[in-house]
Amino acid sequence: MQYLMAIDAGTGSVRAVIFDTNGNQISVVQKEWIHLEEEGVVNSMTFDTQSNWELTVGCIKEALAQADLQGEDIVAVSATSMREGIVVYDKEGEALWGVANVDARADAEVRFLKENFEGIEEAFYESSGQTFALGALPRLLWLKNNRPYTYNKVASLSMIGDWILAKLSQVIATDPSNAGTTGIFSLSRRTWDVSMAEKVGLKTEIFPPVLEPGTVMGTVSKKASLLTGLSLLTKVVMGGGDVQLGAAGLGVVKEGQVAILGGSFWQQVVNIKSDTPPPKDMGIRVNPHVVGGFSQAEGITFFSGLIMRWFRDAFCDLEKLEAKERGVDVYEIMEEKAAKIPVGSNGILPIFSDSMKYGKWYHAAPAFLNLSLDPKVCNKASMFRSLQENACIVSAINLEKVNAFTGLEFDEIVFAGGASNGSLWCQILADVTGCRVKVPKVKEATALGAAMLAGVGAGVYDDLETASRQLVSWEQEYLPNEDRFAQYQSIKEKWQTVYENQLTLVDKGLTESMWKAPGV
Repeated sequence: MQYLMAIDAGTGSVRAVIFDTNGNQISVVQKEWIHLEEEGVVNSMTFDTQSNWELTVGCIKEALAQADLQGEDIVAVSATSMREGIVVYDKEGEALWGVANVDARADAEVRFLKENFEGIEEAFYESSGQTFALGALPRLLWLKNNRPYTYNKVASLSMIGDWILAKLSQVIATDPSNAGTTGIFSLSRRTWDVSMAEKVGLKTEIFPPVLEPGTVMGTVSKKASLLTGLSLLTKVVMGGGDVQLGAAGLGVVKEGQVAILGGSFWQQVVNIKSDTPPPKDMGIRVNPHVVGGFSQAEGITFFSGLIMRWFRDAFCDLEKLEAKERGVDVYEIMEEKAAKIPVGSNGILPIFSDSMKYGKWYHAAPAFLNLSLDPKVCNKASMFRSLQENACIVSAINLEKVNAFTGLEFDEIVFAGGASNGSLWCQILADVTGCRVKVPKVKEATALGAAMLAGVGAGVYDDLETASRQLVSWEQEYLPNEDRFAQYQSIKEKWQTVYENQLTLVDKGLTESMWKAPGV
């Protein structure tokens, strides 16, 4: 039996996952990492390449041991990562500096670009599908302005998943799906657009080769082999962005297919052709897909999973004890109680993530509105359900925005990630969107997508679409209820009006935004 390894560098942790060539997960090891704010740099989120590489090595070694495999049993390895995070290197290929995905330090640089280059963000968005909110241009300008010694040594850059592959193979390269999130990229051509960097006074020679996902970069180097236990014969294969690979790992590889990935953030993605122009209002981001010829229109719901974790840890101590006694997950206990609450959660309106407004992206202050003093009406169960409903409502709004600029109609959603473990949440998603919701058997879709690419590179599968057809299977389907759909349509309209009013409080300086893009 041959085995494939995927390394998944997420926002909160890194994981090494081993699959067999039938898509069965053999082992997984995960280690949490923290991206610390740089001292004196407001809203920064530094990516520590030294300590994070040590964590990655530990995951690889432990995954092999857990599976009782040797390095030579792994025919190929690939990687995926949070998009937007970047690493820059010196001429020897050593990492100099890195930032994680939602690093927002470049506020002054975004303002400078908008004030001194009229229409620049709109022009770049038209080509790349990205705004400056999470893009690399302002961050590189920040480095140039604030760390000139480091900037002057920069000879190359890559994304974080690419950095892992570079550590394994000694080859610095990138792929369209991840590099596209820098904004220094052409959606239609699937390669760098260095004229963007040149226009704002940045180096143009630092952009590495762009390889399509599944391309063999080389094999594991001697140094990496000694550290990780992987074989010198193990192929290192170009990977991709976590959301795009997650979609591939869910079988979402054809035009018009839809996936919602319900993790720390929720992403709603729809496959569109690469030559589809982004929307004029810059409301939705557009990224290159890992499948050639396609992009993905993407909505993002901020912190949905993290908000649930906060709610669990802040309010659900009794449920934790009950879960421990029963030997189940605490979220299962909360869903049992929330299932008894009617549609609309007795009128509670959660104010957390807004729907996506990529051109001017900020959120209201976190809040629960319309609470009741009647404990039978307003309690942990009703508040918990309101959070589940709200994540689905924001997802539905984002999908409506995709429909508005693409004209694509969809009646089926593939749902994965931690949120898809909850049967109530799955049913609410179906009822809110009016779509059939399909949940896959393998919920580690992102890692599976990376393993598929490793298999493509090793010749195990002909291509990503073939691998997807072979490996993706379904656990359950949820059908929408027409009456509940009608109720949620009304709730959705009400929530949008209320949220707009909550944003005015931020605008007046009376409340503090949950998150605000640099330069907004």
